Parts: sequence; structure tokens; C-alpha cells
Amino acid sequence: MPKTAKAKAYDAKYEARPEQVKNRMERNRARAALMKKGVVHKGDGMEVDHKKMIDSGGSNAVGNLRAIPAATNRAWRKRKPSAYGK
Repeated sequence: MPKTAKAKAYDAKYEARPEQVKNRMERNRARAALMKKGVVHKGDGMEVDHKKMIDSGGSNAVGNLRAIPAATNRAWRKRKPSAYGK
């Protein structure tokens, strides 16, 4: 379903927040690190996942990263809602 103009404006404002810019930079660095190792490639359907969540004290260090299918990475909250305490 296409986003409304109001939703697009909200998203643009949200993504421009310094905290979100920092988070996006960290995500991009993590993916670049795994691309450099040859673990993931552009358009391969894989996403970079943290073995130990950042909220639980994990980091963006290469040792804490793994490549998993996008569907798996985006569905874990439904399978384990108690694991994410926000």
C-alpha cells in the first residue's frame, strides 16, 4: 500500500533525527564489513544480524555479526516477543 504524503513527511523527519542518522551509519558500516569479508552481496536477500542484540550489550564488531535471510531477520519478534523488551 502506498504511503500518504503525511506518512512520507513523518518518515523523512524521523530519519533525519541525529539518533537515527547515527543508527543508519552503524548499520551501513556493519553490512560493509560483511561485504568486505564476502559474506553478503548486494541483492542477495540476506541481512546483517547481531548475534547479541545491541540493546542487550552487543556491538557492531564483526564477531557479533552474521548474515541471515531477510524474512528470518524481520520475523523473529513474532516468534520471541519476550526477547525484545521495548
